[in-house]
Amino acid sequence: MIEIKVPYEIGGRSYAGLIVCDDDAAEAGRPVLFMQPDWYGVCTETVAQARELAEGRYVVLLADMFGTDYDAESKDFNQLLQGMLAVHKDLGFTLDCGGTAYKKMLAEAEAQGLITSDTPKYAVGYCAGGGFLMEQARAGEDFDALTVLHITNPNPVVPGTPCKVTGRVMAIHGSADPVTSKEMMTELETELTNAGAEWQTVLFGGAVHSFCVPSANFEGAQYDEKLCRKSYRMMHDFFAETA
Repeated sequence: MIEIKVPYEIGGRSYAGLIVCDDDAAEAGRPVLFMQPDWYGVCTETVAQARELAEGRYVVLLADMFGTDYDAESKDFNQLLQGMLAVHKDLGFTLDCGGTAYKKMLAEAEAQGLITSDTPKYAVGYCAGGGFLMEQARAGEDFDALTVLHITNPNPVVPGTPCKVTGRVMAIHGSADPVTSKEMMTELETELTNAGAEWQTVLFGGAVHSFCVPSANFEGAQYDEKLCRKSYRMMHDFFAETA
């Protein structure tokens, strides 16, 4: 499997995204999958998720929103929460860092011959990464389709932000998610409807937060392998229908 680090700087701080794909990705013509991970950022677990998604399917572009010195695996819950909120509350940074990650990795993947300029472009966001991804999509980033998994912060951090979503949107969520309420999801659906976007929500009965995050194991958040596999199948089909 090919893995290429892509460095970039935001405000004098160092970041590094990661391109992940099969060795035959160039010959196979794999579509792009821009990945906004959860609040762990780029770490052992999220790289493993990127490898799983890439295998036989995509050229995955794993975004770094927290910096190369973040060391998420050494942080406790409150430290991870504060790190996530620092990004979430700064819309300018979210768009700058997320947009830079996307453009830098797209350019490098094309320079390496892994994709072409007209390769289909999809995106996936986990938890807080789903919120970051929605802000990018809201600002008009050029995704053909995107999926958010148990999204955190689905609504605009700056109320009244115009919604310029251009691609199809699928949200996969749990009915018992205590982090993101049904009311918040309804607001997202209304926003997308008013913007004229094509969208759909899949709601798993009784599921809580983070069912696609293997390490999730705290009150209100729990990994569920069965739901994760089902979510991925739905996402793959959703992207295939978009092509």
